[in-house]
Amino acid sequence: MRKVLIPTDFSENAFNALKYACQVFKYEKSEFYIIHAYADEVYREDIAKERSTLETLKASALERSDGKLKQTEDQLKEYSANPKHTYTFVSVFANLIDAANDWVEHEDMDIVVMGTRGATSDGKIVFGSNTLQVMRYVNCPVLAIPEDYEYQPPKQVLFATNYMVPYKNRELKLLGEMTGSFCSTVHMLYIDPINTLSLRQEDNREFLKNCLSKPKLRFETTPEKEKTFAITKYILHNDIDMLVIVNSRHSYLEDMLYQSSMDKLGLHLKIPFMVLQNIAR
Repeated sequence: MRKVLIPTDFSENAFNALKYACQVFKYEKSEFYIIHAYADEVYREDIAKERSTLETLKASALERSDGKLKQTEDQLKEYSANPKHTYTFVSVFANLIDAANDWVEHEDMDIVVMGTRGATSDGKIVFGSNTLQVMRYVNCPVLAIPEDYEYQPPKQVLFATNYMVPYKNRELKLLGEMTGSFCSTVHMLYIDPINTLSLRQEDNREFLKNCLSKPKLRFETTPEKEKTFAITKYILHNDIDMLVIVNSRHSYLEDMLYQSSMDKLGLHLKIPFMVLQNIAR
């Protein structure tokens, strides 16, 4: 049973991510947990600093959240009636990161699916702050869906890797089963001017081969030094449908985040973006 967590702020981007999740897991028996974390909304309105006022605001926010979740449920029924899927809708008084981590831990979620930007994000920003925070800190793979993305099966998947991290079997199994459902090709892209691998890198590449047995694998190397440029160039030249990166120390994702180039990548990243977390649970 696939367990999928989908945070929502009731934006079109959030519902688009929900639709994508329904499609990409349409062949799998899946449980979808659609949650709205509303603590930040309450505290933004709390100007009186009175406990009674806070409780009133919480009750009002909960009522609004439950009402909008019911609307989302009605929309979803019109969009997808897959008998393999079940849905749970929950309002949570917490911030998004805490809520997501709690549900990931307590329900043993396989993946979080969300939009790249929320309703209040700057239109010039490709990845909203909530999405970046979830990618970096939630203990679960995260799949971010760009705004206005029209669903395409993930037939061509780019996995950018340096073969240095000890990949997690569970996360690779998720990727393998998801891509295997669509007879996908996974392009393993190694970005380095020196294409000779160390023994550790060779062993990690072999581990990837063994874990990703369902999709076809293509092992590629590029001598480009600038990782963001190499990734966007490969995406554009190979009709890639999804990008996969591992979030770990010394990973490509860390390099891009700390070089403030995530939005630079996003200028060309109009496809779903999966972040594997490489964290034991």
